[in-house]
Amino acid sequence: MSFYQQRNLPKINIPKFRLHKGFGTIALSVIFSSVFGFLAGGLATGLFLPDLKPVPPPVSHEQKIIEAVEKASPSVVSIIVSKDLPIFEEYYISPFGGDPFFQFRIPQQRQIGTKKQEIGGGTGFIVSADGMVLTNKHVVLDEEAEYTVFTNDGKKFEAKVLARDPVQDLAILKIETVKEVNDRGEMTESFFPVMELGDSDGLQMGQTVVAIGNALGEFKNTVSVGVVSGLGRTITASGGSFVETIEDVIQTDAAINKGNSGGPLLDLNGKVVGINTATVLDAQSIGFAIPVSKAKRDIRQIQEIGEIIYPFLGVHYIMLTPELQEENNLFVSEGAWINSDNEESAIVANSAAEKAGLKDGDIIIELQDQKLTLEKTLASVLQEYGPNDEVVMIILRGEEKISLQVTLGKRE
Repeated sequence: MSFYQQRNLPKINIPKFRLHKGFGTIALSVIFSSVFGFLAGGLATGLFLPDLKPVPPPVSHEQKIIEAVEKASPSVVSIIVSKDLPIFEEYYISPFGGDPFFQFRIPQQRQIGTKKQEIGGGTGFIVSADGMVLTNKHVVLDEEAEYTVFTNDGKKFEAKVLARDPVQDLAILKIETVKEVNDRGEMTESFFPVMELGDSDGLQMGQTVVAIGNALGEFKNTVSVGVVSGLGRTITASGGSFVETIEDVIQTDAAINKGNSGGPLLDLNGKVVGINTATVLDAQSIGFAIPVSKAKRDIRQIQEIGEIIYPFLGVHYIMLTPELQEENNLFVSEGAWINSDNEESAIVANSAAEKAGLKDGDIIIELQDQKLTLEKTLASVLQEYGPNDEVVMIILRGEEKISLQVTLGKRE
């Protein structure tokens, strides 16, 4: 008796299926393929992705600033300017000699010697392992003063001025590396941490920048953060006996205080993009920095020839504008107009310009196929060349275009 008959259950007819010839082989193939495919995939993953790790979270803006400061700070130095100054004492004399009836005394001063005193300070940063320090020219302008560099770890070094840039507000100092004899009697030399130089040509408006400096000559490695608020500015910087027009500078709202001069302006990678040089006293949050591309030229020249040199053309000129063209009835609105504001000639005697045949009133419209404009001035284009280089100028004399070949001189 069947299972269904014992329990009075209805019998269910299950249809019989017949396997097609070869079906078993196909089924087994599918099973084996799946198993071996799974194993092969796992093996391949182990071979080609052995170090698969979770992706770290993106670095925050604040953390980038912190890392940039940490990277750059060891190379930032404070510069102290000191000088022997006279010491005076006060004494009194009687205008009536020793007459006892007159007790009037007149104060007088007399020098009783000299004393070395601190007269200023600034900032700089190390650009070579052997101790080259870049700073502003106005920080080390006094040729009779002495300069002392304090590194970030508090060490003190006497500094020598290697060169002052004749055009840019830049100068290079030198401090000496420390040489010592170790326990084995061997001479060792301690080199300096070097600041990494970035690319100022790629700066963008609104880009975050960080300034580091010896604020007020007292608070070393003070950090301020801002953005690039302007590019290609031209300023006239002054301080004491120093007055200089500086072209193509970076404008920033990062705080640049007295004493910050010569310090680095950094991008978020901790690389120098500018050298802090000036601030506007009557404004808020307007400071200026020299692009690092100009400093690279100075560093390279010091390392290669031991001095900073510039080409010299020998003309006084004004960069033209449409307004100047209209006021003076000129034929062009762009170019370098050779013109003197006083009665003297605009051509310097015995200069490259005079030897090439340039004259008062000429307008230089091209130099080596580069058109001269307010954005690309004669001075900025000339800085791409050196003394004794030969350049071709296109000038406008009246209505006539003339091509002149000029051998540039050396700016003293």
